[in-house]
Amino acid sequence: MGRRAAAGHRSRPHVAREAPKVRDLPKPRKNESAAGGAIQWAFQWPYRAILAFLIWARVRPWHLTVAALVLNVATGVLIITGDWFLAGWALLAAGLCDVFDGSVARHYGQQKRSGAFMDSVLDRVADAILFACLFWALAEDGRRLDAALALFTLVVSLSVSHIRAEAEAVGVQLTEGFFQRLERFIALIIGLVIPGAMTPILVVLAALGAVTALQRGWSALVRA
Repeated sequence: MGRRAAAGHRSRPHVAREAPKVRDLPKPRKNESAAGGAIQWAFQWPYRAILAFLIWARVRPWHLTVAALVLNVATGVLIITGDWFLAGWALLAAGLCDVFDGSVARHYGQQKRSGAFMDSVLDRVADAILFACLFWALAEDGRRLDAALALFTLVVSLSVSHIRAEAEAVGVQLTEGFFQRLERFIALIIGLVIPGAMTPILVVLAALGAVTALQRGWSALVRA
């Protein structure tokens, strides 16, 4: 009996995994921000190709969520140690993981409120890690103005997210915002990989982040 079962087990045909067709996958969701439309248009095919590979490789959403957190911590460490060019690439990898964890979850039909909650919390943790480490590195280097801008940008970025959370708590859905996390992410990568670019990038992050916080606050007050 055992031999027949073993023979039957060995005779099962091997089914090769097939990657989903790239053209059949959805394009990235549009972000209602300054760069959202351009990013959606420019990266729709690379996005689909990467998503197809992740699905073929059977990567799960939580794998990407954990990877994003680890890469954000690594980025912070590289910022403190002065390896800013490597930090920029690590931040890019972390951002891609953050984008695709939700995409993979939607493909498998695994969207849950708990997952959305954890994703939002970890986004805030990532912002805190990055800008706190940037503040630390700049302050140690004696660049007090840049350090102050990094700290201000951290406060503003957390305020933008908090305003949205408080608005949604009273039934107001906020998706608009001129300068959101996508733009902060792109700007910070530019500041890290291009020598001498961090000071003007921090000025832009601080100024446009404050504009976005005011924009969201006003919109929430009017619609509440």
